[in-house]
Amino acid sequence: MSTEIKAPVFPESVAEGTVATWHKQPGEACSRDDLIVDIETDKVVLEVVAPADGVIEEIIKGEGDTVESGELVGRFKAGAVASAGADNKADADQSEAKAEQTASSEDAILSPAARKLADENGVDPASVKGTGKDGRVTKEDVQNHVDSAKSSSGSVKAPAAMPEVNVAAGERLEKRVPMTRLRASIAKRLVNAQQTAAMLTTFNEVDMGPIMEMRKQYQESFVKRHDIKLGFMSFFAKASTEALKRFPAVNASIDGNDMVYHGYQDIGVAVSTDRGLVVPVLRDVDAMGLADIEKKIVEYGTKAKGGKLAIEDMTGGTFTITNGGIFGSLISTPILNPPQTAILGMHKIQERPMAVNGKVEIRPMMYLALSYDHRMVDGKEAVQFLVAIKDMLEDPARILLDV
Repeated sequence: MSTEIKAPVFPESVAEGTVATWHKQPGEACSRDDLIVDIETDKVVLEVVAPADGVIEEIIKGEGDTVESGELVGRFKAGAVASAGADNKADADQSEAKAEQTASSEDAILSPAARKLADENGVDPASVKGTGKDGRVTKEDVQNHVDSAKSSSGSVKAPAAMPEVNVAAGERLEKRVPMTRLRASIAKRLVNAQQTAAMLTTFNEVDMGPIMEMRKQYQESFVKRHDIKLGFMSFFAKASTEALKRFPAVNASIDGNDMVYHGYQDIGVAVSTDRGLVVPVLRDVDAMGLADIEKKIVEYGTKAKGGKLAIEDMTGGTFTITNGGIFGSLISTPILNPPQTAILGMHKIQERPMAVNGKVEIRPMMYLALSYDHRMVDGKEAVQFLVAIKDMLEDPARILLDV
């Protein structure tokens, strides 16, 4: 019995998506709940799984095709047996040929996206070594073949008619790839934030010595009790939470001509992935302990790298923390995450000579940056907010004593 494979129902804020990867091909066996296809939206990658045991009967939307919410992308045949042996292999090849509109049964097995790329570049599929399942030629295989041919002889047909230029120092290769939906969405939001907000950044520095000494003293006991390491982010999240209570405007957002003050602290933590920057949200941080925060951050990091974050994980948030220090950034000006009115930037810990009680000492210092929307937050509030965070980090007991 044939079953329709449809794109998931997208959230209201997502208009359309793109077929990212078909993990199963026509004639290939699937078990119930096996991953069939990934649909990439401008926020997350949504997974479509097999509804029952059977085989993929037909692929209607190939990799790279745009799909709308609930649109038909393929057909699934429940209860069918996967092709095996010479006869079944011929049947699978026939189904493959129908799905990909292959003219010859002797051609290499290509995914739709790979065949399209091969046609555009004048590549003979038989000359490409497949690295996919059962020797299937993937889009990446074709691209690697094109790049390799260009670098060795330049004999591969260019994807578009471009004037030839003689370069004395040798060929300067370029690679053009379409922007992913997530990265396009990030770009749009960042540009919009700069164009619509009266964004300003204030800076300060914090002596990380007390936090580092506390981590060193209690790390072993912390790991034994909570089965997770004590990091810096949990301290910054708790310090930010206490500061947000004292300065409600920094924890607010702008909705048209209204200023919305939030009576809770949901802090977004920026996470860098291969697909782009995502900001999962820690809910009700005021009620979380340091171990809870660390565990949630690790969970979000794992899900982000695997593309498993859900829309709900990134929805909302009243304040954001971003840590460029893990990549070596000494100082930067973070961009707001609309509709929030402020974002805190952490940076690299650098040992610097500091004046301490009239003497010069080498201390582990970190620059802090607070970007804020001047329409909502006055300069005085922003500076005092950042100073409050600095004071709590340099004397962590202030967090517990609320002073």
